[in-house]
Amino acid sequence: MSEMDISASEYEILLNSSLELKIQDILDQMMIYRSGIREIRTKLEVLDDEFQTKYSYNPIHHIESRLKTLKSIMDKIKEKNLEVTIDNIRNNVTDIAGIRVICNYLDDIYRLEGLLLSQSDVTLLRRRDYIKIPKPSGYQSLHLLVEVPIFLSNGVFPTPVEIQIRTIAMDFWASLEHKLKYKTDNEVAEDLRYRLKICAKAIQELDTEMQNINNAIADRNS
Repeated sequence: MSEMDISASEYEILLNSSLELKIQDILDQMMIYRSGIREIRTKLEVLDDEFQTKYSYNPIHHIESRLKTLKSIMDKIKEKNLEVTIDNIRNNVTDIAGIRVICNYLDDIYRLEGLLLSQSDVTLLRRRDYIKIPKPSGYQSLHLLVEVPIFLSNGVFPTPVEIQIRTIAMDFWASLEHKLKYKTDNEVAEDLRYRLKICAKAIQELDTEMQNINNAIADRNS
């Protein structure tokens, strides 16, 4: 990330912020988070390539990544009634670097999780399985917060990266639910929430059946 990765409005925020938050400090820190995304993304892409080479199969459909905006980071710090400093950002905001992994089948989710966490330089900080226990809204995904070392010229920086792993169907539901909540200013009517849950249940059943079909095809070909 360079200065040009910060929008004009965010740059203005920095200029008007307290002296504790220097522009170069935040640029350096965001570069570290971006490097964390690159590290995890590379690991996942290598695993996907290996599966293609060995088994002619890709467990990953596609990967998305995002870096939290400066405004969102500062808002989150202020919500916690903390000063906006680099240390407070490092210690209190864990979802600045984010990766979303979209898989073809349910089994791919847990297979990728196991392979990624078995790597010696990946440390699991938190795990939340919203597939086995979906959120009340019906949302499903596996959330992992991991830490990877980023090696720079002036030292090693352990960096948290949030990873969401889900199937294509789960991602379809989550994307539309997010858009609906955005359109209704997060106030979705009760009847629509109920219908969304029904859709989430249908998607859960679809994922299970697609996994069963894939297993049956694999058994016949073995």
